[in-house]
Amino acid sequence: MILKQDLRYFQEKQILVASIDIGTNSTHLLVAEINLGLKSFSIKFTDKSTTRLGERDEEGNLTEESIQRALVTLKRFKEYCKSNGVKQIVTAATSAVREAPNGQDFIRRVLDETDIQIEMISGSEEARLIYLGVLSGMSFEDQSFIIIDIGGGSTELILADKKDAIALTSSRIGAVRLKNDFLNKGSITSGRSSFLTTFIKGSLEPSVRKIKSRSKGDKPLSMIATSGTATSLGNLISDDLGESKQKLHGYKFKRENLQNVLEKLIKLPVSEIKKIPSLSERRAEIIIPGALILNTAMEMLNFDELIISERALREGLVVDWMLRKGIIKNELNIQGNIRKTTIVHQARKFGVDNTRAEKVIDIAFQIYDQTKNIFHSDNDPKAKELLWAASNLYNCGKYVNVGSYHKHSWYLIKNCELLGYSEAETNIIASIARYHRKTLPKKRHESWQNLISKEDKTLVLEMSLILRLAAALDQRPDKVISSVQIKLQENNLSFQLLPLDRNHDLLLEKWNLGLCRNVIKELKNLELKVI
Repeated sequence: MILKQDLRYFQEKQILVASIDIGTNSTHLLVAEINLGLKSFSIKFTDKSTTRLGERDEEGNLTEESIQRALVTLKRFKEYCKSNGVKQIVTAATSAVREAPNGQDFIRRVLDETDIQIEMISGSEEARLIYLGVLSGMSFEDQSFIIIDIGGGSTELILADKKDAIALTSSRIGAVRLKNDFLNKGSITSGRSSFLTTFIKGSLEPSVRKIKSRSKGDKPLSMIATSGTATSLGNLISDDLGESKQKLHGYKFKRENLQNVLEKLIKLPVSEIKKIPSLSERRAEIIIPGALILNTAMEMLNFDELIISERALREGLVVDWMLRKGIIKNELNIQGNIRKTTIVHQARKFGVDNTRAEKVIDIAFQIYDQTKNIFHSDNDPKAKELLWAASNLYNCGKYVNVGSYHKHSWYLIKNCELLGYSEAETNIIASIARYHRKTLPKKRHESWQNLISKEDKTLVLEMSLILRLAAALDQRPDKVISSVQIKLQENNLSFQLLPLDRNHDLLLEKWNLGLCRNVIKELKNLELKVI
């Protein structure tokens, strides 16, 4: 799976590494850019092809047709990697290949025809790699969690925390396998659904028993679902709830929502399911089996809610490569600064001036610390961190255009990959950046409508005001302000700017800060005085 080359071979600060996941239904390519300084990676390109290796002949072998589909796909992936400067390709084959009598013949044939070395991984190794992938994209603090990955031929259940995978399990039941064994005749009846649920429970029972025994009586705090079944169901649930289009990484839904969608799907013929815009034709054929497995697993593990992770096996292959090469030392390195690292990475990607961002952050924090019970209540423990994130990224919209750059910043932040941040937190960061200048929020603004709760809207108003003031004081490339001293006397809020050099009169900064008078008056009914 990994060429034995010393890391000294890689002289660049950034390395392109590709991972290929050869599954039962599809073969996926992911190209990651690894930043050696940040010891993290970002996803640069993804692709997939429906190769259907789960289709077998009477003896259980991979068919020649499915092998040809896989070879064509792998040759295309190899050519893309070669043409785009990819240094390494790591490849794993899962249940379809490992269970086929001719699986090793397939691996040798791929090596001969494409020069791609495939590692056929066990179910537990597949679970371990999925764990690493999820760990690279979410922040878990000190809580334990359960991961479920429903593939075409197997379902992995993992009990873990940020330090270690406590239990790795794999069951020989997947969406494609369930369809091929029981649902090839088309539509499903309610009675058939009950039978399948019983069958699924029997298949998952050893894994669930192991998970429960290793949790030592303490129920894990969250359940995370990965891969195509989960993301497809997330889209269907979001549509069913009438929500605006969601970023699925970090998206939460209730088991009740899943059951409602499942009941509607069961009533539809496959021909109608295939017309659902968010489902590909192949996914439409296996969405009901996948939903049944997910619903049953949630019931058996007593979870009413789960979170979707868009990172799984392919990302886990990249993390495993980084571990083997010594770029990161252990799993804690992935989790340690995941929220900070992702913000820094996005700021660099959009060409944000780091020196000026640090100046704004310093001033923003001074204002935050001195305006408790004036601008904010300091009740939200994450408020200052979200202010920090927005202060790093508020200028990123200039990557698109200087004109109305705050609006560009909003959609760039909202749609970029902020690992470790929830959907709600991402919307808050984007909206703080959106409202740090120009007009205050209006009901018609999409950025305002996307904020879920009254508390989120209050937080955006408070933190965007602080960022507005800090950004107003950033008028020169060099740092000229030593500190800001804030005092409230009756209705008057005074800002005294102390220069680093006595020769600086700070007239430019004072003038720009004065432009914020009307906003402070409107939001806080205070008179701003600049000294």
